Amino acid sequence: MADTTVRPAAPEEFPLHVLREYAFIADGERGALVGPRGDIAWMCAPRWNSDAVFSALIGGGGRFAVTPRSRPFVWGGYYEEDTLIWHSRWITNSRVIECAEALAFPGDPHTVVVLRRIEAVKGDSEVDVVLEPRAGFGKHKMSRISREHGVWTARCGPLYVRFSGAETASAADGVLRMILPVKQGSAHDLVLEISDVPLQETPVDAEEAWQATRNRWERVIPHLTDTIADSEARHSYVVLQGLTSSGGGMVAGATMSLPERSWQNRNYDYRYAWIRDQCYAGQAVAACGAFPLLDDAVSFVSARILQDGPDLKPAYTITGGAVPGEQSLDLPGYPGGADKIGNWANEQFQLDAFGEALSLFGAASGRDRLDTEHWGAVEAAVSAIEQHGMDADAGIWELDNKRWAHSRLSCVAGLRAVSRHAPARQAARWSTLADSILADTSDCLHPSGRWQRAPDDPEVDAALLMPVLRGAVPPTDPRAEATFAAIMEELSEDRFMYRFRHDQRELGDAEGAFLLCGFMTSLSLHQRGREVEANRWFERNRSACGPPGLFSEEFDTSQHQMRGNMPQAFVHALMLETAKRLAEPWTQQ
Repeated sequence: MADTTVRPAAPEEFPLHVLREYAFIADGERGALVGPRGDIAWMCAPRWNSDAVFSALIGGGGRFAVTPRSRPFVWGGYYEEDTLIWHSRWITNSRVIECAEALAFPGDPHTVVVLRRIEAVKGDSEVDVVLEPRAGFGKHKMSRISREHGVWTARCGPLYVRFSGAETASAADGVLRMILPVKQGSAHDLVLEISDVPLQETPVDAEEAWQATRNRWERVIPHLTDTIADSEARHSYVVLQGLTSSGGGMVAGATMSLPERSWQNRNYDYRYAWIRDQCYAGQAVAACGAFPLLDDAVSFVSARILQDGPDLKPAYTITGGAVPGEQSLDLPGYPGGADKIGNWANEQFQLDAFGEALSLFGAASGRDRLDTEHWGAVEAAVSAIEQHGMDADAGIWELDNKRWAHSRLSCVAGLRAVSRHAPARQAARWSTLADSILADTSDCLHPSGRWQRAPDDPEVDAALLMPVLRGAVPPTDPRAEATFAAIMEELSEDRFMYRFRHDQRELGDAEGAFLLCGFMTSLSLHQRGREVEANRWFERNRSACGPPGLFSEEFDTSQHQMRGNMPQAFVHALMLETAKRLAEPWTQQ
C-alpha cells in the first residue's frame, strides 16, 4: 500500500548544495536555480531585480520542490539541446524519474510561468510536491488560498499566485503539499503563475506553453557549428539569451550575495545590466555572426549613452533605471556569505565602459549593424572620452578612484576599433585622441617596460590583456609583450589566471581563479600564434563548471568549486568568443 502521509517541508529536507549542482532556467525577464532535490531555491518575481519569492539559497523563505519519495536516489540531469529546459533525473534502486523544468519563454515582464513536467521513465513512481512561495525574500507567505475546478489561487504579499495540476494538494499555513503518483510512461504537468498584476481569467495551458517555449528557443538560438566546442559555445549563447530581457538589457548574473570568498565580505548583487559586461557579450556574439544578441547589446548600450552621456552609470536595471544602493536584508546568507541587495557601483564612474562601448560599436559596424542613432551614441561616447579620458575612475574591478592603465587603454582600443569604420575626418580625429591617451599611459610604465596597474600601484593586472586583444596596440608592441610576460609569470597557475595579487599570500589563498581572465589568456596566446597553449588554456577553463555547464565568476582550484554569483554572463561571453576565435586564424575585429 502506498504511503499517503504528507511530510512537512522542513528545511533539512532541502539542504543547500555547492553551486556546481544547481541548474539554471530563465525566460529573459527573470531566472531560477533548481537544486538536486528538485527544489527551486532561488527566483525573483516578477523581474530580475524584484524581491525573491524563493530565496532559500541565501537563507530566506520559500521553495517549490518536486522530489522522489523513493529513497535512496542519485541525481543527474541535462538540458534539452540549445534551450534552458532542464531535466532533473533521479535514479533509485528500481525506478527512474525525470522532471522537465522551464520558465515559459519568452517571458512576460509582469508574470512568470514555471513549467514542471514529471515523467516516470522506469517503474511507477511517486513524488512529493511542495509549493511555498514567500514574497519579499521570505516575509510574506501565501494567503487567501482557494481552490476552484482543481486550480489553486492565492495572494503572496503584493503578488498574485495560481497553481494548476495539483488538484489533490492540501493547504496549511501558507503551504500546498501533495503526494503525486505517476505511472510508468506517463507524465504529469504542474504550472505555477506568479504576477504583480491580476492574472488572466484562463489558466496557462501546459501543453501549449511547453510547445511555445520549445519553438521559441529553436527560433532564437543560432546553430553554431564552426567553433572548437560547438555544443558548449551554443550553450553559452543560450545562457546569455536567458539573461537578456525583451528590452535588450542583459543582467550580469542571475543571483545576489553568493560569496566569492567565505567571510571576506565579497558578495554582491549582480541582477543588473553592467555596461561593460553587455559590451563583452555583444563583442563575443559579433565574433560569431550578426545574431540578435548583438543587436540587443548595441541597442541597450547606445540608449544608455544617449540618455546619460558622460554621466553614464556602470550598471542599470534591465529597463534602464537606476540601480538601488547597497543594503542588507538581515538574512543568514549562503554559507560563508552575507546577504546584500543593490550595488554601490551605482555611485561610481568607470571610464573603461566608454572604451568597451566603442569596441562593441566597432564590432557591430563590422557586421553592418549600426544605424544613425547608434552612430549618435558613438559620437556621445567619444565626447565623454574627450572630457574624461585622462581622469581617475573606479576601474574594471570597482576599486578606489585612480588613473588605471586598463581604463585608459580600453578607451584607446575602443577609439581605434570604431575609427576603422568611420568617415575619414572622424577617423583621423578619433585616432589622434587614441594616440594622446596612449601617450598619457606613460605614467603607468613600470621600470621593466611593462604597464603597471596605476601610477602609484606597480603591480601587474590580468585586465591589461583585454585592451591588447581589442587592438589598443599590436601584441608585438614592447609594452604589450612585457605586460603579457609579467602576467603569465606572476598571475597564472596551472593554466588558471588570477586578476592581481591582493597581498603576499599564494594566489589561490586570496581569491579564486578568475575565469574571465582565463579565457582572455587563451585569446592572448592565440593572438600571438601560440595555438597549442591557447587550446590548453581554453580546455582548462571550460572545465571549471558543474554538470549543468554553468560558470560562476571565480573557481576555487584546490576544491574544484564555483565561487560567486551564477551564471556569470561575462564568463559565458568570453567562453563563446574563445571557442569561435580559436577555430580560425586570429583577425582583429
